[in-house]
Amino acid sequence: MLPRISLEMEDCVDVLIGPDVFVNASVAPGLPPEQVARRVLGPGKKKPKTTTWVLRWVELLLSKTPGFKAESVKAQVDLIKGLVEVVETKTEENDWTKGLVASAKAAGLKRVMTDHPDLADKTEVDGIQFLSTEAWLLEATTPPPPPPPKKK
Repeated sequence: MLPRISLEMEDCVDVLIGPDVFVNASVAPGLPPEQVARRVLGPGKKKPKTTTWVLRWVELLLSKTPGFKAESVKAQVDLIKGLVEVVETKTEENDWTKGLVASAKAAGLKRVMTDHPDLADKTEVDGIQFLSTEAWLLEATTPPPPPPPKKK
């Protein structure tokens, strides 16, 4: 039986979590975004980086989410802020591709995790790799290949 890989801190913090993942994790327990949030933001982990652009979008999306109480938005954003290292971004971009690329670069990251339907066909933009929560979970839980056979 092959050993399962463990998610070391470096494995968890090498990706920028998109605003949609934070929002879906906040409102849809048990689905991949929430599973990702638990793995990445769990206790004992190094804080992943996010940006002010991501947090602005999280607040906006939560405030427009049916069933999410308006008075809970600030508390949820504050909770997220306490679990991440926030990097200031200058971008006010409304285009998600440009905003996520700018955010990843500002945070010094090469990968973005998002389930945004408009970005489903993107794999890489300007040197930044895009992946879904399901793809990240698969990557994070797939055991490494077996070592090559020993030469006789």
